[in-house]
Amino acid sequence: MFLGTYSPRLDEKGRLILPAKFRDELAEGLVLTRGQEHCLYVFSMREFEQVHERLRSAPISSKQSRDYIRVFLSGASDEVPDKQGRVTIPPMLRDYAGLGKELTVIGAGSRAEIWDRTTWENYLAEKENEFSETDQEELLDFLP
Repeated sequence: MFLGTYSPRLDEKGRLILPAKFRDELAEGLVLTRGQEHCLYVFSMREFEQVHERLRSAPISSKQSRDYIRVFLSGASDEVPDKQGRVTIPPMLRDYAGLGKELTVIGAGSRAEIWDRTTWENYLAEKENEFSETDQEELLDFLP
């Protein structure tokens, strides 16, 4: 499970040093793809295979499903971290997420997310009020 918040930097070659706590889970390979709210999602290969299986079960007759799958998978890039735990973020994904040099990497349970630091700080500031106003009944709607 991916948890926590980290503040790495993007180097001149577009590489990110993965947080140490995430490296074991991602050592065999990972998939980077477009996330929602202009962040990047980071899945272990195993988790991405499960996500892909769920996407495959979506009805091909649904335009919304087709659109989502196209955007999600067309931006996907499979990567293997090097011995220092670095992974290269492809230029297309860096552009999509508006990544500068300063990043925030967060754990989001089954995935990690990569954000431009300023974008994350603005997002968090906006959502903290909603978070504090969430009541137990609303939260239970999210739980299986």
